[in-house]
Formats: sequence, structure tokens, C-alpha cells
Amino acid sequence: MDERRGRLTRDGIRIHEAADFAGMRAAGRVAAEILDDIGPHVFPGQTTGEIDRLITAMVEARGAVSATIGYKGYQHASCISVNHVVCHGIPGDKVLKDGDVLNIDVTVILDGWYGDTSRMYVAGAPSRKSERLMQVTHDALMLGIEAARPGATFGDIGAAIQAHVEANRMSVVRDFCGHGLGRVFHAPPNVLHYGRPGTGPRLEEGMFFTIEPMVNLGRPETKVLADDWTAVTRDKSLSAQFEHSVGITAAGAEIFTGSPGGRFFPTWG
Repeated sequence: MDERRGRLTRDGIRIHEAADFAGMRAAGRVAAEILDDIGPHVFPGQTTGEIDRLITAMVEARGAVSATIGYKGYQHASCISVNHVVCHGIPGDKVLKDGDVLNIDVTVILDGWYGDTSRMYVAGAPSRKSERLMQVTHDALMLGIEAARPGATFGDIGAAIQAHVEANRMSVVRDFCGHGLGRVFHAPPNVLHYGRPGTGPRLEEGMFFTIEPMVNLGRPETKVLADDWTAVTRDKSLSAQFEHSVGITAAGAEIFTGSPGGRFFPTWG
């Protein structure tokens, strides 16, 4: 299949054909199944490296390919971001402690289509503040998805997320954003998680992209560590993120990466 099929908007955003939704559904489901299955392996005493090893095996067992192994030199099938790590945490020897919160981000390629999703987990029992942070972040994502419909703008998505987060006295990370995808990993548009209603490109049926707000308990500023991947909060405050891949239909946004087991946002504790 030609990855260039469909048309581009004047903003360079690809409009996919109706038949392309099936490929995104299948890839999204594989990524979501893996995140469902990894949950029981997140516990105090576990290492992030072992979690990644299990994810690598799960990707292979489903006949998919990891999109991140080999991407710009990255060597893991997941990013695992613990506590004040905002995103792109590298799996390794870190041992999880009781109360640690972590985002696990997985992207797979299935039959040429990319499924990209992440969600939060807890090793043991969460603190009240981390539980509230995860709830606000999840709800902000769903409000952003609710705002994604034909005729709306990308600014409407960002504004919905920002308004909810800031009403809860938390902050939206500005340094990272969602992105278009399909038969490529990253493509236009940049999907900002803050903004003003009515600004930015207009959404059309056939657009595929991720919405993946990162929310901090403290200030929004981040910094990237010397490994050139790991992004952390500058003030060491806790951070959380949830991510779905979606496609725009006449009815709104179809979520490609919904949890088959209903585990995308568990009841914490």
C-alpha cells in the first residue's frame, strides 16, 4: 500500500481514506493489548528493564514490530517514565519502589500501520497527590478527545486540556506534543496540549494523530538529561501522561488504542 495515498491539507496534514481506519484499529489494538498485559508485572521490586524485556517479547508474539527499537538510536520497545520523569524514560536497572507512578509508552508497527499509546501505572499503592494527578491527566485527555471533531480546530483540543488542568492547579507541559501518524511514526500536525479555541488547522475526516497530554503537579518546565532522551520536571514535581491514537470521523474522534480489557484507567488502590 502506498503510504502517500490520500491527500494533504495546506498544513501538510494527511487525509486518510476510509479503508485506512482498519489498519489503525488493528495496530492500535495490539499496542493496547500489550499495555493491558504488562499491568501485573508492575510492582515494587520490579525493574524497568524487565518490564521492557517482557514488552519486547509481547510485541514479537503478536507478529508486530517495535517502532522504537532503532529509532534515532533508541534500543528499547518502550519508554518507561517514573515519578518526575515526564517522558522518554529509558528502561534499565531502576528498581520500582512502593508508591512509584510510571508511564509506559509503546508504539508498534503492524502491517505498516503505527499504533501508539501510553498510560499510567502504580507500583503498590499511590499517594493521594499522585492519584489526583493521574485522574486529572486522564480526564484532560478525554476532554481533548471530546473536542476533536470535524470543523473544530487543534486549538480547541489544546484549550480543553489546558482549561481542565489549570482549573485543578496543575500545569501542562509545553515542550512536548502529540503528532500525526499512520503509515509513518511522526507526521504533521503537532498536537499542542494548550492553546486558544478557534486557532490552528481545522480538523477533517480522515486525520490520524495522537493526543498525549503531560501534566505536572508543579511548574511546566522540563529539561532533557545527558542521555539526550530522558525529560524530567525542572522542579522535580511529579508528572503524568496518558496517550491515545485517534482518527477523525463524521461523528468525532475514534479511539484506536482503547483498552480491550477496560484497563486504560484503573481504579487506583
